[in-house]
Amino acid sequence: MDVELLVVPDCPNKMSAYDLTRAAFTELGVASLVTTTVITDDTQAQARGFTGSPTFLINGHDPFAEPGAAVGVACRVYRTPTGFAGVPSLEELCAVLRREITG
Repeated sequence: MDVELLVVPDCPNKMSAYDLTRAAFTELGVASLVTTTVITDDTQAQARGFTGSPTFLINGHDPFAEPGAAVGVACRVYRTPTGFAGVPSLEELCAVLRREITG
């Protein structure tokens, strides 16, 4: 499984996103690497379809993409069961990863 985090420089949620991904791997019993790519300008953002930091790409696609979200160098907010947050919940990320594992 290919997991890539797209972040802006100095993203305040970068470590939370990384730690969340590692926790999800542990919960699911998955051994995989997490790579991080820093998006520094609008050209990169457009090329990657980047809608904010952090963005989780699972096997090359954004499972949390929202239709109509603007592409650009910015922070991202996730809708979670407990309200808006800088990262999705562990349960939400595990559900996404589980779907990728089972196909």
